Amino acid sequence: MIYLDHAATTAVHPEVIREMEPYFGELYANPSGVYEFSEDAKEILQRVRQRIADSIGAESNEIYFTSGGTESDNWALVGAAEGMRNRGRHIITSCIEHHAILRACEYLETRGYDITYLPVDAEGRVSIEELERAIRPDTILISIMFANNEVGTVQPIQEIGAIAERNGILFHTDAVQAYLHEKIDVGKMGIGMLSASSHKFQGPKGVGFLYVRSGIDLPSFLHGGSQERGRRAGTENVAGIVGMGKAVAVGEREYQKNHEKMLSLREYLLHRLETEIPFCKINGSRKDRLDGNVNVSFRFLEGESLIILLDMEGICVSGGSACAASEHTVSHVLQGIGLPPEFSRGTIRISLGAENTIEEMEYVADKIKELVGNLREFSEEYLELQEKGFV
Repeated sequence: MIYLDHAATTAVHPEVIREMEPYFGELYANPSGVYEFSEDAKEILQRVRQRIADSIGAESNEIYFTSGGTESDNWALVGAAEGMRNRGRHIITSCIEHHAILRACEYLETRGYDITYLPVDAEGRVSIEELERAIRPDTILISIMFANNEVGTVQPIQEIGAIAERNGILFHTDAVQAYLHEKIDVGKMGIGMLSASSHKFQGPKGVGFLYVRSGIDLPSFLHGGSQERGRRAGTENVAGIVGMGKAVAVGEREYQKNHEKMLSLREYLLHRLETEIPFCKINGSRKDRLDGNVNVSFRFLEGESLIILLDMEGICVSGGSACAASEHTVSHVLQGIGLPPEFSRGTIRISLGAENTIEEMEYVADKIKELVGNLREFSEEYLELQEKGFV
């Protein structure tokens, strides 16, 4: 199997598994206990909190453990909106956010909040000018994702943060795809809240974190015990948090090597697809793009058919966000960038990981070229162009 859907999830790193193992057995204590047996659990949570904080230029008391990106996004938006409702009820986001943001915004609309969904350009980038024009006296929150999970475009986060700071507006970014793949400094970038999810960077599923800058009054999202300094009730997933901490350490250690490798593999694959397959379009920014993202559309075929045929060849790719894979509709991201239907229907997303190799890319490029050609044999429009000598 050649796994090329790392934007959906990643394999847990072997070092992470080893680090977690004791916390399923001999070190199983609840960190809320008052006895000595719980001390190790308390201490390891604090060490992981500090490690995550150091990775983004934050303080340890600004990191809150969650169940993952969806909870972090919902807590950031709904919590901030409720906490600042007396200041205003206007929120700005983009039309290509993850559904964890978009559906939280839809919920807030039912609660009387006004949401502005900024359009993006053909590469999936938010316009700074349009963002500034959208700001109103009652704007309380801006939430723009750091990097898009489908087309890979990295947003001008530092510029957005500066605008938010100048206008006294809280800025949240969904960094689920970007954390440990892009350099992040929350202070320099003006970020007030940031979401991340462990399983996107070789950690376990079901655990993540939310960074909340000191001084931000974010109400509790889960009500119950006094865990997470009274802001997030529920017994901490100690083993998962330990694994996330180790994944952060591995990700930082391997950052430069992985960056160079995935960039090289991505450019090789993009070049082959663009030069060897006619009627092919690369989606997203070529310059400001996640290292491992290849989002490509082919005319005269259905992307779902290509994905199934690639799977039969042992190659795992997707059509977009795994969270919406069963909806069988054109992605809101592809609609947002204005991709014509004849291309959007034939879109696949390839997302690379550190374990992928150049030999795999050669094989994948060969197979995609072969299968695209086979599928187009069923397209009357394509065959007609072929007959006329346009292909």
